[in-house]
Amino acid sequence: MLSKATISLITSLEKKKLRDELGLFVAEGEKLVADLSRTLKVKSIYATIQSGIESAELISAAEMKKISFLKNPSSVLGVFHTPNHEELNLSPSSLVLALDDVQDPGNLGAIIRLCDWFGITILLCSTHTADCYSPKVVQATMGAIARVRVYYVDLQAQLNVAQKAGIPVFGAFLEGKNIYQESLPTGGIVVMGNEGNGISKEIASLITQKLYIPSFAESAQKSESLNVAIASAVICSEFKRRAL
Repeated sequence: MLSKATISLITSLEKKKLRDELGLFVAEGEKLVADLSRTLKVKSIYATIQSGIESAELISAAEMKKISFLKNPSSVLGVFHTPNHEELNLSPSSLVLALDDVQDPGNLGAIIRLCDWFGITILLCSTHTADCYSPKVVQATMGAIARVRVYYVDLQAQLNVAQKAGIPVFGAFLEGKNIYQESLPTGGIVVMGNEGNGISKEIASLITQKLYIPSFAESAQKSESLNVAIASAVICSEFKRRAL
């Protein structure tokens, strides 16, 4: 049986402040919890069924409902220690994605997942980007949060450092140059902007090459722009394709 203190601890992890203070986050779903438990340090795992996770504590469905953040609770919930990543060290030969105040948890989760797919191991986030350890983001990453190192940084300062180190900085802009016609290196930093406002003026001033994904729609009435996660996937795919 779960104690009131345990229930209180787990439910408190919905708040970023307490996730930061306690160094813990929650993941739900048997496959997701199993995947994360292979890489990350586990605090506790709870299950309403006999799962394949040996360390899981069996609890009732009513208890799971009390600690779950899902509308329809899963059969397994895990509490994990937030990973301590090694010191950030950027290389001109590596492709890095950077997010300038991306707010939607679903977008952030999808971007972390696509970083994992394209072999991008470092994701830079501005301090106002959504928290990668919020329950919604963790679910959306489908386990990729264990393999992509996410750093929350002063993005303006970090890009300044990158420029001085000779690392090119790219950005997605509607007034940029056609990405399919530009010469692209194997490494660099690609900046993606906020869902509503795009890349901020402060960050835009540090972009060395503006890129644009052209529309192939034949109709004059077409979408104004792409969702930031989809645009990130297209750009990462093009960079990686050129590196083959």
